[in-house]
Amino acid sequence: MTDYTQEQEMEIEALEAILMDDFKEIHSSESGLNTSNPCFQIKIIPQDDEVEELSTPVELALIFSHTEKYPDEPPLLNVKSLRGIHTEDLKILKEKLQQEASENLGMAMVYTLVSTAKEWLSERYGQDASTEDADAEEAAKDDVVIPHGEPVTIETFLAWRERFEAELALERAKLMPESALTATKEKRLSGRQWFESGRGAAKGAAPVPEGSDEEDVEDIDFDDDDFEDDEEDMLEHYLAEKSDSSSHSSRIAN
Repeated sequence: MTDYTQEQEMEIEALEAILMDDFKEIHSSESGLNTSNPCFQIKIIPQDDEVEELSTPVELALIFSHTEKYPDEPPLLNVKSLRGIHTEDLKILKEKLQQEASENLGMAMVYTLVSTAKEWLSERYGQDASTEDADAEEAAKDDVVIPHGEPVTIETFLAWRERFEAELALERAKLMPESALTATKEKRLSGRQWFESGRGAAKGAAPVPEGSDEEDVEDIDFDDDDFEDDEEDMLEHYLAEKSDSSSHSSRIAN
């Protein structure tokens, strides 16, 4: 004949030795169980390697009381939130533990139920916290706008356009003969007229009449610095003319 009382006492001693401060006896009125037998409470937190991952720490109280024929019949069970556990989750966990108890009849099972509750708590709240943190990080990345380069304003755009037009005019000027650049305004050809006239194809290839004194003209070497200085002067001159033209247009508009 099975000595249920002895088995129950041995299990209580083992749980006290293993769980220490997390295990304590409570009054039956605090247990939420319909019994006058001794009741015990075990504090459960997620597994140690999961604790740091939880955004909100959670604690669970597993409450049990031995029945007359335990372990050949399941113990009375209850679960309570000590911190951060939702009511619906408590119902789910209680059903899970009752199912676990019915599958372990005939042996001391409370520590097995503690392990099941700890694992469930880690999976339920550890996973949710990790998912929420990942979602929060992704949302934060989406909200961050990384600036690239200098911000574009009306003033910076107008300055850039003016500079671009000046450089474009300078490039066109390089292709035009000196006579076209030094001619009077009335006789000066536009860039388009000069290109359409076909003179651009003959740039630098003007024929020299036979017997001309120019045959003996000494070649002159030009340094790159000379051209760079000329380009800067022409660019500054163009910008100055552009500025004067804009000022004149503004006075007329007013």
